[in-house]
Amino acid sequence: MFDTLRQDIEAVRDRDPAARSILEIVLAYPGLHALWMHRAAHWLWEKKVPVVPRLISHLNRFLTGIEIHPGAKFGKGVFIDHGMGVVIGETSEIGDYVTLYQGVTLGGTGKEKGKRHPTVGRNVVIAAGAKVLGPITIGDDSKVGAGAVVIRDVPPRCTVVGVPGKVVVQEGEPVVDLHHEAIPDPVMDRIEALDGLIRKLEDRLVRTQLELEIAEEKLRRAEEELCRMEESLGEGSGKGGDMAPGEGGEVA
Repeated sequence: MFDTLRQDIEAVRDRDPAARSILEIVLAYPGLHALWMHRAAHWLWEKKVPVVPRLISHLNRFLTGIEIHPGAKFGKGVFIDHGMGVVIGETSEIGDYVTLYQGVTLGGTGKEKGKRHPTVGRNVVIAAGAKVLGPITIGDDSKVGAGAVVIRDVPPRCTVVGVPGKVVVQEGEPVVDLHHEAIPDPVMDRIEALDGLIRKLEDRLVRTQLELEIAEEKLRRAEEELCRMEESLGEGSGKGGDMAPGEGGEVA
């Protein structure tokens, strides 16, 4: 047990650059307090002690702003950063060295009994405001982007973003990577691709319009030339008609 508590402290020190000392971590990190209170509640829950585990969970929520059902299972070295608004359901299972940021929900999707909450693998980072819902599995070394809503299994070493969550990076390096702000944005990528396509179509439309104006100008000039030729032919026909009677009179 003391080894687990030590690794919880080391997780904060290793992953939060703002942590200055062990004393500060122990006294001033609500995520750590919530985790330790939960470990006590979970131990009582496993012993089938009635009511008390839920009271501890309720007190935990009041003191830290983090709601963890006493039935949830946590591995070692878990780090809940900031933590306000984190909600973790009864049948959730969280692996070793997982990092959770504020506003994360590990929730269920219905009223059915049994396993109804997520299983989170080792070295997973779940960014601020992400929602992981249902009895799904988040594979080892994966990242869930801020604000994502994940409702399907995520393979190991993947990055998931968006609503609903989509895998945008797969088979990354199996390391604890806290740079969850540097993840791809497939929606913005698609918008930028469409914007580029629209620009190309606009350029093509401008060129087509210019070519049409040139063609219209050529057509106008051709029509003018045709009119002049018709006028010349008309004048020539008129002169020929005027000479014919005179010639006929002289012959007569």
